[in-house]
Amino acid sequence: MNKTLLLIICDFLLLNLLALTRWEKAEPPQGKRTPVAEIAANAVTKEQELFETMRQSLADEKAGRDDLAQRLAAADVALAAREQSLTQARLERTKLAEDRQAVAGRLQEAQRTVTELSQKVGAATQEASMTRDQLAQLQRELADKQAEADRQRRELAAREKLLSDAQRQNQVLAMAVVVAEQEKKTLREATDALKGQVELERSERLRVQDATTQLAQGVGQLTERSAELTKELREGRPINANLIFGDFMANRVTADFAATRKGFLGPTTRTKSTGTVLVTDGRQVHALLHVADTVFSFEENGLDWEALTIELSKAGRPRLAAAALHFLAHDPRIVVLPLDLSQATMLGARVYPLAADPFKFPEAVLIDGGGRGYGEVGFKLEPGETGFVRVDNRFFKRIFGDFAPKRGDLVFAKSGELLGLMVSSDYCALLKDFAPHQTIRAGPDIRGQATGALLDELIARVRALPIKLQ
Repeated sequence: MNKTLLLIICDFLLLNLLALTRWEKAEPPQGKRTPVAEIAANAVTKEQELFETMRQSLADEKAGRDDLAQRLAAADVALAAREQSLTQARLERTKLAEDRQAVAGRLQEAQRTVTELSQKVGAATQEASMTRDQLAQLQRELADKQAEADRQRRELAAREKLLSDAQRQNQVLAMAVVVAEQEKKTLREATDALKGQVELERSERLRVQDATTQLAQGVGQLTERSAELTKELREGRPINANLIFGDFMANRVTADFAATRKGFLGPTTRTKSTGTVLVTDGRQVHALLHVADTVFSFEENGLDWEALTIELSKAGRPRLAAAALHFLAHDPRIVVLPLDLSQATMLGARVYPLAADPFKFPEAVLIDGGGRGYGEVGFKLEPGETGFVRVDNRFFKRIFGDFAPKRGDLVFAKSGELLGLMVSSDYCALLKDFAPHQTIRAGPDIRGQATGALLDELIARVRALPIKLQ
């Protein structure tokens, strides 16, 4: 018997035994029964049951094998179909690759053809353009020649007309010449008669001119002598302080300053308005100020300002903008605003000259820049301090206003000329020129001028001066 079949039968019997056995409790022993004789017709032997079971198992195994064989056959068929499909796909891919290569070749050929056609079209277009240009050039030349022919025809007609007119004029002129000769003869006779009369009148006129010239020279000499005498009298006589102050008030100008810089809480704007006068050293006109009367201060550390505007004004006159502010080399506390002659003329204020002889009179006139007061004061030279004079406050004669000499006051000589500017309450800086040491240009953006460092340098110069001049 087949070993496999035997093993299957054994497994089947074992499983039946395990399934039918009751393991919970043992059955009580049964009493012996009296064996009953089995009926021979209904009894089935154990061998027959075993055979039937084996036959059924074989039938089941055969059915499984048949089913497995069918599945295997179906798988073989599917595999064959898939291989056939794969082969067909490979053939199609190969054909597509060949078709693509053929299309690429045709595309390259078409591109070459397009390039050749483009070149031919460009050449044809260029030839057509050249032909059009040549045609246009010929047309222009033809038009120019036609215009030249028309112009020549017009010139010929004009010349013919001029020739005809000239012929007529020649005839008229021939007649006019005859008449002119007759008139010329008559005029010559009249001219000869008038020459004698003209000579007489010319001689008389020369005598009158000589007399007039001599008289004018005498008047001019008298005028010059009178002016010299007036000047000598004026220079030798001190001008009254009241007149000097009145002249100052009539010619005072106002300087307005506005400067902006960054602050802790935002932009900070400082403004200042000061009265002053226009002065000149013979070369340029300036407005004279003390630095304390501007937006800048030597009492604080130098700050970088971002914007600066300076305007000058006078009652009834337009406002003018000053372009810069100069700190003088003589003393940086003295600042001037340079102006050109046209600006000074527009302001309409008197321009004071610097005193040619500052020590001609022993007293000077101090005037507050704001016009709040003025007075007379004596001054004297200070040994070792060239360019400065000491004001004698003990003998200050206040004429108008309740004020004492202070920095920024204008000092005028008794001749009416500007003597200098008070740099402190005791010392006046005598001005000889306006040579600048440093300059700040006005404008909406002055950050590039480093005004902080510039002011620090000026402050250091002032602090280097003797204590009494500070």
